[in-house]
Amino acid sequence: MKLPNTLKTSSFVQKLQWVFDPVGYLESAVQEYPDIFTAEIVGFGDTVVFVNNPQAIQKLLSSDRKKFAALGKANSVMHPLVGDNSMLLLNGEQHKRQRQLVTPSFHGERMQVYGQQICNLTEKVLSQLPKNQPFLARDITQEISLQVMLQTVFGLYEGERYQKLKHLFTVLMSDVFRSPLTSSLLLFSFLQKDLGVWSPWGKFLHDRRILDELLYADIAERREHPDLERIDILSLLMFAQDEAGNTMTDQELRDELMTLMLAGNETTATAIAWALYWIHHLPEVGEKLFQELDTLGDSKDPMSIYRLPYLTAVCNETLRIHPVAMFTLPRVVQESVELLGYSLEPGTVMQGCIYLTHHREDLYPQPKQFKPERFLERQFSPYEFLPFGGGVRRCIGEALAVFEMKLVLATILSNYQLRLADQKPERPQRRGMTLAPGNGVKMVITEQRVRQNSLVNMKTTCVL
Repeated sequence: MKLPNTLKTSSFVQKLQWVFDPVGYLESAVQEYPDIFTAEIVGFGDTVVFVNNPQAIQKLLSSDRKKFAALGKANSVMHPLVGDNSMLLLNGEQHKRQRQLVTPSFHGERMQVYGQQICNLTEKVLSQLPKNQPFLARDITQEISLQVMLQTVFGLYEGERYQKLKHLFTVLMSDVFRSPLTSSLLLFSFLQKDLGVWSPWGKFLHDRRILDELLYADIAERREHPDLERIDILSLLMFAQDEAGNTMTDQELRDELMTLMLAGNETTATAIAWALYWIHHLPEVGEKLFQELDTLGDSKDPMSIYRLPYLTAVCNETLRIHPVAMFTLPRVVQESVELLGYSLEPGTVMQGCIYLTHHREDLYPQPKQFKPERFLERQFSPYEFLPFGGGVRRCIGEALAVFEMKLVLATILSNYQLRLADQKPERPQRRGMTLAPGNGVKMVITEQRVRQNSLVNMKTTCVL
């Protein structure tokens, strides 16, 4: 079939560019074809039509399934991590059922409890860092996010199982997400050869097998000794029932746990690291944020922080300029349809390109500049600003991710004075399916922060 605006670069070169320099690849393509182009990539069906025009994205994400259907199997690149039953891989009624079972875990009074845990964990991790010694912010935010997920998802705070899960999730993410080269293990199936524990794929399978044993043991123990008082996400998922009164199977629970842990940890940690970079790279942004945080005084309940307008703008601008997800999840054309003047035939795989949409000059003047004020001056539609995707595949953990992002930043900035240890600009680099700071954001803690109004600082009064 004839596809719109097919890039002229050879398929092989495109695939290499997509793996090792996805931002350069996308920015080069959009210079040639501003709104829509056909790419030859790896990981999501090879031949993909990317769109970044907001009206086209709206049509793609909001049309009924007769025109564009979600294509879970196109996410099979994540299958080795999340398994057969992840919401990422399911379609139709199966996807709808899983989403309805999982969604309640991220809303309501539980968020207040999660807020207290996030604040306390952030303070604990930062207090262990020595002053005036460089550290990578991306490593610290990953540590915070992983501990948050272990507490909120598993209800684990310490002990042998906590340490084992923490170690194995860290190892798995390090093996797969560390760099564009290690990410190739997921993107290129021919690299997935088990040549023993000393080979990259063999080690991945070995670590995954041990992690699965721990997860299934935890599930079995909870089934044997159910506790209706627990509010961690795993406990809530175990008791959740669909319309027919059925609960999730052990394998469904395992796959959704992996989805939540891997997606929630990686993306949130990366977003917070980017925010710390921009806040300290641009002193005027940091100063405005410090002043806003000081207005709270001792009233630092989660919702007071969540509602701060400038903090919200900083988080939104962070997610705009460096969205951790580059694109929406795939859709496939079901019947002939016209989009942006092009005729698309059934079977065409399409994705909205979040990165390019967020860098459109007509939406965001001077898009390479970090300007939180954009989000104070106007409101953007869900198809102009979509860091968590859109439609029925919108990220289910969005509320918790934004909540965590704001609380972690508020806790760090209210308690500690930091500076960048390296003045080189941070560039986005592939880290699995995300865009992370290439150098990890090297920082130092110079001193503890005391508010100008002399009120007791957040370190001793955090009651989130």
